[in-house]
This record gives sequence, structure tokens and C-alpha cells, in this order.
Amino acid sequence: MAAELVRGQNHPLSHVRLEIRVAAGKPVVAAATLGDEHGRIHGVEWVAHSGTPTLPGLEVSKQAAADHRLAVDLGAMPEAVHRVSVLLALPLGGEGPTRFGAVAAPFVAVTGLDGTEVASYTITGLDAESAVVALELYRRQGAWKVRAVGQGYAGGLAELLTDQGLPQALQLAGVINEAVAQGLARSVAAPPPRTPDTDRTRQTATPALGPEESGATTQGAPGAVGPQSGSPYGAQGTPQAGYSGGGADAAAAQPGASAAGGPVDYSHPRRQAGAPPQPAPTVPPGAPGQPARPVAGDATGWSMEERLYNQVWGMFEDLARTMSAYRSAVDFADSRMEKELDQALSDPRSRMGGQGDAAREAAQAKHAQLVDQARAALDRDLDQLVAEADVVEPALPPAFAGWDNPVWHGYRVPMEIPMALRLGDLHLPESPELRIPMLVRLPLERGLWIDSGSGESLDGSFADSHELRRLALDTAVAHAARLLAVYPTGEFAVHVIDPAGSAAQALAPLVQTGVLAAPPAAGAAGVTDVLTRLTERVDLVQMAVRAGAADSLPPGLDTAEQLLIVNDFPHGFDDRAVTQLRYLADEGPAVGVHLMMVADREDAAGYGPLLDPLWRSLMRLTPLPDDHLADPWVGHAWTYEPSVVPPGSQVLWQVLTAVATARAKLR
Repeated sequence: MAAELVRGQNHPLSHVRLEIRVAAGKPVVAAATLGDEHGRIHGVEWVAHSGTPTLPGLEVSKQAAADHRLAVDLGAMPEAVHRVSVLLALPLGGEGPTRFGAVAAPFVAVTGLDGTEVASYTITGLDAESAVVALELYRRQGAWKVRAVGQGYAGGLAELLTDQGLPQALQLAGVINEAVAQGLARSVAAPPPRTPDTDRTRQTATPALGPEESGATTQGAPGAVGPQSGSPYGAQGTPQAGYSGGGADAAAAQPGASAAGGPVDYSHPRRQAGAPPQPAPTVPPGAPGQPARPVAGDATGWSMEERLYNQVWGMFEDLARTMSAYRSAVDFADSRMEKELDQALSDPRSRMGGQGDAAREAAQAKHAQLVDQARAALDRDLDQLVAEADVVEPALPPAFAGWDNPVWHGYRVPMEIPMALRLGDLHLPESPELRIPMLVRLPLERGLWIDSGSGESLDGSFADSHELRRLALDTAVAHAARLLAVYPTGEFAVHVIDPAGSAAQALAPLVQTGVLAAPPAAGAAGVTDVLTRLTERVDLVQMAVRAGAADSLPPGLDTAEQLLIVNDFPHGFDDRAVTQLRYLADEGPAVGVHLMMVADREDAAGYGPLLDPLWRSLMRLTPLPDDHLADPWVGHAWTYEPSVVPPGSQVLWQVLTAVATARAKLR
């Protein structure tokens, strides 16, 4: 029976290969240290962290995430190691919480590879601490035990590592924070929190593992996600309702839900909270024994736009977590087959002849059975999500829709700013046919970096440097056109810096339709003029906001949101211009000035670490498919594809012409 530990309590470990599962609700850094019999860390090589995620017998996550799975093989630990401490820390330098007292109590569970929970611990009582030793695995008289620690440190990782006797604690903490910052820079930001009970409440498909492979039921603290939140497959093959990440609230069983699992429940009766939002569409019933047909806009929201936004994010989270469950089940099948083969062939007498062959065939057959079960469950979940995507995509408004969506042919300049903007599509390698729209909230909280420096895409196609720069510019123009199209008339302005004039062809839709605030700036003088005007605008608005005197802004100041597109960086930029760019990237979004750079990181290598903060502050997007983005839940590497205009289509020109016409009428 699983043990629910309190601080200081220990519990024996009967498994050699373990998983340590962490659920924190907010992105946290997970690390681990190896200690000797006195608990001392002998050097940085005894610490597994985001920059060095693998040590003998230990593997941790490569980036900050809300859920983590740490792999531990106690049998592979060096003889000198007597203690493994699991550390959690809040990322530094971001906009997230800076102390554990501001987030839900982290939940940590030690499980076998089959998901069977051995012990769990909810870390309560934290306040100003930003780093904590969650638990430790320690060796006593040849046997391993787990102890709940819960020791927090207000000084963060540096103080924690110093307390564990690491001389290079401060330097290593900086290395870890740098690695985490780079990981966060390529991650897709989670949507803003929704009100209670508005998460997508679902039932899951048939479990991936049979009863003999499934684990015991897990229990977590109220408001915390249980240790198996990364998997929709619960104890003894019982599906967990609400596996899409709703936590304790969303995990409550639906009235009338089948305890044996079943289709997606699109009625979502638990979504209502607070003042009643507009009713969701009526859900058409499915045929007897079949899932209910999906409906566009079935999530809770005060408008159809908000319901669709929540529904898309729910699909994204559902796919992340069901894929995590599938991959975990396959990993278990692999480890089980390896263990069975090791046991069967450990005796030299059974390695030869029919007995060895029979053992190998049995292990391989069991492996195939487990993988087939996992794939069947995944396919059922994917079928449900594909069916939902098929009805959601045609119903999306222009701000959420791809350029190939017919909604753009009936485009009208909007009267209000939408919730979010679509920047492309995301998919995972196991389900390339299921594309989830990548939506980011408006106004933009981060600038964009359109990468023109990687010539090979995931499908093996290759573009030379000139072709890649053209594709990157086309992508930037398409994103700029979207932003112009979804803002009301006169509330969004676009500036372009093109020092050498090399982007004239790609910029033609923006220039010839007349939607730019001014002609593209060329030469060193043009770069200086545009950057000076925008930095002065940021200074003026900041001073007015801080003084509470927004009405005192100069009458000629354009109060519209501003986007600056920078091409051919760093050509034509001196040190002062680079400093101004960094200033706009850091301070601009808060006062309505946004940066979009079309650049190759290698071209700017001469600036060295001076530019690193600039690159980290921007969201990297690519003109070719690339798997560089990660989700905030389980850290999958998602393949990103930009939203491009179909070949031969005039839709982008038509939309920009409509924007220009509306501006002319406003004057």
C-alpha cells in the first residue's frame, strides 16, 4: 500500500528502478544531487540539472515544467553515493511566482516504472522559499529508503547547494538558471488561469496497461495534481476523469459517467462557475454506444471567441498529457522486456537452445502486447481530438484561423481587439495529422524572432541561405499582416528597419497597400531615427504611467500599439542601436511597443554574450517546420509550423487592402 509521508517520515523502497513524479501547478525547476555517506556533494559533477540532465543512475528534466518525471536507477548508482536529494526551485527572471507560498503545495511521488506508487509527499508550510529539498533517497545497511524532507531556502538554489556543502554553489546556480532561461525562451507560455471548474472535464479511453501492470490509486492534496497527472490511465486500469490537467476540481467524476471509461464527454456540466457565462452550444447526441459528436465552442466563456480559445488550449493540453501517458507506457514495456530478458538469460545454461529462445519470444510477445494496448488507447484519444479539430478549425474567427480558412474571404476590419492571435500550428511526431493552433494572447507579451539561420527542416528538405531568408521574411510579413488585420482601425502601426534594402520584394504587400507607418528605414541614419523615436515613446509612456498622468502625453504621440520589424540584423547596427533594441525588447511590450526580428543568430555571434538577454526575451519562430518549442505541462518537444499563405492566394493582399481602405475612411 502506498505511504503518504509527512515531513521527516521515511519509507523503505522495494524497487530498484523508480520514477519520481512532481506536480507543482506552475513551472518549476527539478534537479537532484548525489551525496556521500555524510550527505556531502563532492563537486558539480554530482548534480543533475537542466544543463546536465543525466548522471549514472539518474536523469532529470531539461527544462522548467509544471509536471516532471525523474528517472532513478538505484542499482546503477556509484558505490560512493549514499544519498539522492530531489530539489525543486522556481525559475528566476520570468514573470512567474518568486516564492512557493504563492503557488499550490508541490506534490511529489515515488513510483515504480509501472506507475505503482510507493510513497507520496505534499510539501506544505512553504512561504518565502524559492527552492526546496523535496525528498531524499538514502542508503542504510545496503537497503534504500525515501524520506520526506521539505526543507526550503529563501535564498534559492545558491543557498540550498551551499547548505549541502558544494563549494561552487553560486556558480552552479547561475548555470542552472541560465539553462532554465534558455528552455523557457523556447517554451509555449501557458494560458492565463481560468476560474475554478472551467477546465475541460473529460473521460479517457481504454487504459494503456492491463490490471497487472497498473499502479495503486494515488491521492494528492486538495488543489494539487496527483503524481499520475501526466497520464490519463489511473489505478487498476481505471480511467481518471479530467485528465487534461484540471487538478482536483476537474478530476471529480461526471454524473452518469461510465466507470469503465468511454468517449469524450462534451457536455462539461462542471464548467459553470461564478456568474453564468453565455451558454455553450447544444451538444448533439452520438449514436448508441458512440461518443457524442464534438461541437465548436464547447468550453466555458463569456463569448464564442473565449470559448473557442479555451477549447483550443484544452485540446493542446489533452494531446500533451495523453502523449505523455503513451510514452510512459512504452518506456515501461521496454524496461519490463529488458528486465525479463536479463532474468531469463542470467543463467548461462539457459542462454542456448530452446529454453533461451522461448524466454526471448515470451518477453518480446509481452512487450508487443503492452505497446499495442498503449497505442490502441492513444489512437482512441487521437481519434476524439481529430474529430474535435475537424469541427473547431472551420469555426475559428480570423485571429485564430489559418490563412487557408475561408473566413478570411469575408474579412471585415474588427471593432475590438481579439483575445489572441494564431502564429502557426503545433503537432507531435506520433500524430502529425493532428494540428493544434498555436495561439498567443494579445497584446503580445514577448517579441518575436523569426529565425533565418537554420537551413534544414524536419522533413529533410533543405533551403539555401538566400531561400531561407526569403522564407523568414515572408513569415514575418504574414505575422505582421495578421496583427494589422485583427486590430481595430488605427490601433496598430508597423515600422520596418531594412538597412540594406534587401527585403523590398518580401515587404511589397505592406509597402504597396500603404499600411506601414512610414517607408522602410534604410541605412545607419534610418536605423538611428526609428530606434530613437520608439525608445523615446517607451520613455514617455512609462513616465506618464508611473506618474498616473496618462492624459498628459504629447498630443502628437501615436497611442496605437507599435510593431518594429528588423531585417538583416546586425548589419547596419552599432553598439548604441543594439542597446536600444535590448531596451525595446525588455521594456516595450508593457507600453505597447513590440519587436519582430528577422535574423540569424550566427550572424550576431560577434557580439558574444551581450545579445543573449535579447534572444531569450524573444519567442523564436522558424520559417520551416522545427521541433524547438515545448509545452508548459510535460515539456514535449512540439513541431512548430508557421501559418503561411497558400501558394497563388491573394488573401493577404486582400486583407491588407481592406485595412488600408478602413484607415483612409478614418482620416
